[in-house]
Amino acid sequence: MSLDIVNYRLHNQRLSTTTFKTPKEVVHWLGAVQAQDYSGAKWALGLRLKDSNDSSLDQAFANGSILRTHLLRPTWHFVTPEDIRWLIMLTGPRVQAGNTFMYRKTEMDKALIHKSYRVLEKSLRGNQYLTRNELGSAFEKVGIQAEGPRLGYFMMSAELDGLICSGPRKGKQFTYALLEERVPKVQTMKRDEALAELVKRYFTTRGPATLQDFTWWSGLTMTDAKNGIEMVKSEFINETVDGQTYWFKDVKLPAKSKSPVAYLLPNYDEYFIGFKDRSAIGKVAKQAGIKSDDPALIAHIIILDGQVVGGWRRILNKDKVAIEASLITKLKKTEEQAIRNAAERLGKFLELLVEFIAQESDHEQRKTRSF
Repeated sequence: MSLDIVNYRLHNQRLSTTTFKTPKEVVHWLGAVQAQDYSGAKWALGLRLKDSNDSSLDQAFANGSILRTHLLRPTWHFVTPEDIRWLIMLTGPRVQAGNTFMYRKTEMDKALIHKSYRVLEKSLRGNQYLTRNELGSAFEKVGIQAEGPRLGYFMMSAELDGLICSGPRKGKQFTYALLEERVPKVQTMKRDEALAELVKRYFTTRGPATLQDFTWWSGLTMTDAKNGIEMVKSEFINETVDGQTYWFKDVKLPAKSKSPVAYLLPNYDEYFIGFKDRSAIGKVAKQAGIKSDDPALIAHIIILDGQVVGGWRRILNKDKVAIEASLITKLKKTEEQAIRNAAERLGKFLELLVEFIAQESDHEQRKTRSF
């Protein structure tokens, strides 16, 4: 029998079944959740909770039970206060090294970066949560030119060095906080301990997955991946499929649902962004002429019984949300109802009535469509 990759991943990512009641539990389980799209990332957590709504996710972010910072790859992730320091220690140096070209291009040498850190420490001390623009003004006052991408790189460098992280929002604007004030200090891990923990967390929650998948997700090297799996391999099993070795926990999967099950996944959801090879969920897409590594897979996608069957977008109004689904395959009535159920679930999360609109793309559109 071939390895049931899709259903293992649905279960391990806590999409098909979950006992989690708080956003912090989900983030801790997954290790890190890609979160440059804040609204989408909240929904990604909501999908993995027994009961939640959009405002409860905002509250968790405001009170600091989940944080948002740069680590793993050069983008934002949700992490827990307990995990943020060792994750930055482990993955931050690789991202910093990758940013070196842009630091040079924007004329950010070490002396200037350290000067910016002193400004950040002074400006944010005493839980003074400030927006990026407010901190940019503080830079300007001491002669540091900081706007646009250059300001962004100053802030990212400070995040990757463990100086700052997210603070509570001011209205809809994000703020920064000093990490030492936002997060109580915990005992630090040695690098090998942190590597083993990250490898364990990844293959427990994303498995079956390959070492190549891990290096893509973590931003670490293949040498790190091999060393990490060597340290924890006694806790996992592996199986080779089509020449690829997959590592995963030997867990008992729940019985498959007799009815189709659908999910409206947000952009960058860990169900697909967490893997370099996304072919396991791309069988329907392949039949429609869409490659499994198409950049479109970072957009909002519809998953039906584990497979990509289309894309969706939402249009928010005062008292309702319109959800437009664009399908890449013909559906049975039961399958369409499953997608409608998924839309209703999103409406419940947003606490809004739902208007559902579905359309099927023609064959030529499917080939180039960003779904």
